[in-house]
Amino acid sequence: MVILGMILTSLLIMPSAFAEVAVIVNPANVSDINEKMIKKIFLGKQKKFPNGQVVIPLNSQEGTASRDSFNKNIIGRSATQISSHWARLVFTGKGTQPQDLASDAEIIKTVSSNQGAISYVDAASVTGNVKVIAKF
Repeated sequence: MVILGMILTSLLIMPSAFAEVAVIVNPANVSDINEKMIKKIFLGKQKKFPNGQVVIPLNSQEGTASRDSFNKNIIGRSATQISSHWARLVFTGKGTQPQDLASDAEIIKTVSSNQGAISYVDAASVTGNVKVIAKF
């Protein structure tokens, strides 16, 4: 009976872990951005959009399904590897870690009011206040 309960619980949890993630920017941002650039931005290797606008990367809160999916599918690293990467950059003065925001609503609000902002949210949360540049 316990095993059956564990199986049913895992089946209920799994769909949320595989939600589609949308990478978003401010609607006024006209830069053409691909997956490689997104990865560079969130690893602190690219600090400007192709149009010259300074990039403001924003992360979803640690432990969220969208952040875990983003880290796995776009960055290609675990949360521990990313934390280690940023610790080195911050320690050497070569970068500032992206700010973590608490919810998709807060991310959308911040991106919609900052032309240089880029982030990611659950695709179901996207509103007309932001522009989707990639989905995965």
